[in-house]
Amino acid sequence: MRVLQLIDSLDPGGAERVAVNLANGLANKIEASFLCTTRKEGILKKSIAKNVNYLFLKKDSIIDLKAIRRLNSYVKQQNIEIIHAHSTSFFLATIISLLSRKVKLVWHDHYGESDYLENRKFCVLRLCSRNFSQIFSVNKKLEGWAKINLRAKKVNYLTNFAVSGDVKASTTLKGEKGKRIISLANLRSQKDHFTLFNAFGFVINEYPDWTLHCVGKDFYDDYSIAVKAKIKELNLSDSVFLYDSKSDISNILRQSSIGVLSSRSEGLPIALLEYGLAGLPVVVSDVGDCAEVVENNKSGIVVPKEDSEVLATGLLHLIFDNEKAKVYGRNLKLRVEEEYSQSKYITNLVNMYNSV
Repeated sequence: MRVLQLIDSLDPGGAERVAVNLANGLANKIEASFLCTTRKEGILKKSIAKNVNYLFLKKDSIIDLKAIRRLNSYVKQQNIEIIHAHSTSFFLATIISLLSRKVKLVWHDHYGESDYLENRKFCVLRLCSRNFSQIFSVNKKLEGWAKINLRAKKVNYLTNFAVSGDVKASTTLKGEKGKRIISLANLRSQKDHFTLFNAFGFVINEYPDWTLHCVGKDFYDDYSIAVKAKIKELNLSDSVFLYDSKSDISNILRQSSIGVLSSRSEGLPIALLEYGLAGLPVVVSDVGDCAEVVENNKSGIVVPKEDSEVLATGLLHLIFDNEKAKVYGRNLKLRVEEEYSQSKYITNLVNMYNSV
């Protein structure tokens, strides 16, 4: 079996991490594993395994004929049997599947706004979905939506997974050891940093020596400007630190004591699974499949979205009750290792490929 993962960039987002992790995980399980990024490279390029065949298209428009010809030629030369397209790369993948009729096309839906599916625009996606042999949805809401609205032959829920990276440690977090809260989230409105900052304001009123560390891509847009202004407005500049994108996530999590996600919408966040692998106790908003991962408060604390006071209460509970925090961390680590492991995921994926 020869499979190509197709993704638009290698910036550190959830879909991008899954594409790289799949290419790496499949490399020793199938005949040949390929990864193609269409528009831009990024920090995740460092994570690509040496035994993965890598291609960068440098696509610069929706219909880039040069990029289409290059990818089509590559697919034929390498005898690629399945294109596994992630997120918005489905359009290019559809074109290639029409040009190379022997190639099977599967599409992976990582849509992060699964709590607001009524706002999703999908006319082009629905048209292209006629050519999908399989759709993988990262949570059950997306699975149900795809079955109703798209036209693929098969639709299956396929949960995310995370891996412990071995990238060289390069980041040292500020603040005091044992008193750091980590948020792995790109600076996007969906991640709702404002609720998090308001909640953390309550936390430092009780525990002024604790700090909050936000690791995620800074797009230097209006949201980024507003986030930085909010930190100043709440007088949190000495307690909240922004780090932009980082590749040494495992190293960063080893320096952290509590993981938090304040999103207003999610699919199934890789960050939550990474917290679990690191054995961190967590407080997460009740969006996407977060509550299912933490088993509705057995392996972490679930709070309503956009509620800073309840989020603060959850964080304060973990800080105050260190023994309970350790139990949550152990439970989540065991949960992720058993139910969201790479080996289990890859085995299921290969079986699904074989059925396409």
